[in-house]
Amino acid sequence: MELKRVVVTGMGAVTPLGNTTEETWKNLIEGVSGAGPITHFDASLFKTQFACEVKDFNVGNYIDRKEARRMDLYTQYALAAAKMAVDDSGMDLEAVNKDRIGVVFGVGIGGIHTFEEEAGAYALTGKELGPKYNPFFIPKMIADIASGHISIMYGFHGPNYTTTSACASSTNALADAFNLIRLGKADMILSGGAEAAIWPAGVGGFNAMKALSTRNDDPEHASRPFSASRDGFVMGEGAGCLILEELEHAKARGAKIYAEMAGAGMSADAHHITASHPEGLGAKLVMERALEDAEMKPEEIDYINVHGTSTHVGDISEAKAIKDVFGSHAYELNISSTKSMTGHLLGAAGAVEAMASVMAVKEDIIPPTINHEEDDKDEEIDYDLNFTFNTAQKRTVRAALSNTFGFGGHNACVIFKKYAE
Repeated sequence: MELKRVVVTGMGAVTPLGNTTEETWKNLIEGVSGAGPITHFDASLFKTQFACEVKDFNVGNYIDRKEARRMDLYTQYALAAAKMAVDDSGMDLEAVNKDRIGVVFGVGIGGIHTFEEEAGAYALTGKELGPKYNPFFIPKMIADIASGHISIMYGFHGPNYTTTSACASSTNALADAFNLIRLGKADMILSGGAEAAIWPAGVGGFNAMKALSTRNDDPEHASRPFSASRDGFVMGEGAGCLILEELEHAKARGAKIYAEMAGAGMSADAHHITASHPEGLGAKLVMERALEDAEMKPEEIDYINVHGTSTHVGDISEAKAIKDVFGSHAYELNISSTKSMTGHLLGAAGAVEAMASVMAVKEDIIPPTINHEEDDKDEEIDYDLNFTFNTAQKRTVRAALSNTFGFGGHNACVIFKKYAE
């Protein structure tokens, strides 16, 4: 069976750097930090009091406000990103075969704020007055509901489900969507991820395991991947949606094409519930599998958007894995962590970072890894690698690889390349 080719024909984003793909990309290239004091709740008693929140989000621009009240914030972000992607794709909703359009979305945590509110209300009054749960509690909270709402909004009857693999969730979603299309199971799939976990349980939970930066006096410089003084990741939120489409279908409707999706890989560290393998064995394997799937040589990759969360073990192990996979070509690559600007969007990270990779391929420019200082070097990291510190770099980008690694040892990797007939 000959596999079909898959291209990216639409994108939408709600991120700490902007409420559109264009604004997000502009701020990525300019090296803007999305970090600041937490406004979603009073974090004054928490070890970490800052995050990369979405700013000035107006849900009424995308969906009816009455309907929005029946949705957790992560679902609202997902619907906004999906609407932007559909609009960007230029698809004629009256002409496309909706039975052949699907939605595969990644979510790491889901409706944590909804759960907090309902469980908190029961803890305060439920034992005395009896439970009074909102009838929308379960449909607001569950992790699969974002993909359900997107399909309902447009009447898409194709494959519809959610992938959950912690911080690899939306990269796994993209990999699944890619495979469904190239196997002929769908013509188009809206794929990406969403997350909105900057609430007491999210921040408090990650604080308890010492995963978050506590640089409360300097939030904008807290996310500093590959720097010796890094002290944990900065939590982010938002959503990204890519429209993946079978090439001939896209050509037939005259769609613009951002890039071609070339391959995807998956692996497991099988090592620890939270820590990546110290030698990067799972990261090495997932990149090798993505290259094999794409039928590409390591020398054909020009940019890697790394997982790069700004944690001690994770940054070191990923840098080691890159050297193992790419050999001498590792020193010809550009490497960058856009999490230095967006923070870590958890289940949505892979989607937003895939979009950054697509844009790097399209625009021939590499977004930077910000917040690095020359005298802030970790002796376990090889700084002959080009981490694209602090300033974007122009270069021809034939192909870009995007890594995401999740708690539980889940690894996923996708590759995008310039589209050519």
